[in-house]
Amino acid sequence: MTRITLPWPPSVNRYWRNINGRTLVSREGRAYRAAVLSEVLLQGAAQHYRGRLRMVIVAHPPDRRRRDLDNLVKAIQDGLEFAGVFDDDGQIDDLRVVRAERVPGGRVVVEVEEVST
Repeated sequence: MTRITLPWPPSVNRYWRNINGRTLVSREGRAYRAAVLSEVLLQGAAQHYRGRLRMVIVAHPPDRRRRDLDNLVKAIQDGLEFAGVFDDDGQIDDLRVVRAERVPGGRVVVEVEEVST
C-alpha cells in the first residue's frame, strides 16, 4: 500500500480550460500535477501499480466553505497518474472519499493499494 499526503487540489472546475474548442489542463492543473510528482518523490511513494486498485482519499479542507468532494478526485487521480503511481485512473475499482477536519491550507491523504480481482 502507498500512503501519501498531498496539497489541497484545485477543483475540477479550475483544473481544465477550454481554449479554441480544445479542453486542456489549466496552468493551475499543471502546477498541481508538478506538486504531486514532487511529493511522490519526497515521500518515497514512487511505487508503480499495474493491477486493479483501491483508493481512499481523506480530504482535510482549508476552511469552512461548502465543497463537493467529488470535485477533488480528478485532479488527485491525474496527479498520481502523472507521477507514475499507476498507469491510468481506469484501474481504480474501489474509490472512497472522506471529509475530515479542517487544516490551514488544506491537504489530502491518499492511500492506494492493489486489490485482487
